[in-house]
Amino acid sequence: MDGPVEKRLPALTHPGRNTSTQTQTTEAKDTMKLHRTVVVGKPLNAVFDYLSDFTTTTEWDPGTVTTVRQHGNGGIGTTYLNTSKFLGRTTHLTYVVEELTDQQLIRLRGENKTVTAVDTMTFRPLASGTEVTYAAEFSFKGAFRFAAPLLKPAFERLGDGAEAGMREALNRL
Repeated sequence: MDGPVEKRLPALTHPGRNTSTQTQTTEAKDTMKLHRTVVVGKPLNAVFDYLSDFTTTTEWDPGTVTTVRQHGNGGIGTTYLNTSKFLGRTTHLTYVVEELTDQQLIRLRGENKTVTAVDTMTFRPLASGTEVTYAAEFSFKGAFRFAAPLLKPAFERLGDGAEAGMREALNRL
């Protein structure tokens, strides 16, 4: 989402067209929200330990090329550099762990010049395993925010792939 795409945005936007229609995954014209729930027959501590290490995104998020821990021990303030492919483009986001409650929640904020992403995972023990709720909110910046409504199908596919990948990775634990 970095670079040359921004120069093409005028060709993608349609002045005068009403793009404010809100759907299940959009909050506003410049924000996309994804929400997925995964239930696995694995213990809460194993699931939390695995997913709270954000470098594991390379194993379950099909858009992630690499995620490297830059600073910290995984707790609040830890930074990660995430490199992903989205719509054929490579993008880099620097994520910071903003909130971490052991066995319950992890919230990270990723940012670059075109988007801010807030990823939140909540964990709930079940009699038969663990429920993980994954929410991702993407807020676009600058001219790129006008293309957000056009990206809904691509973000839905991204969410579907991440959900399936997470389920598969967690079932291998």
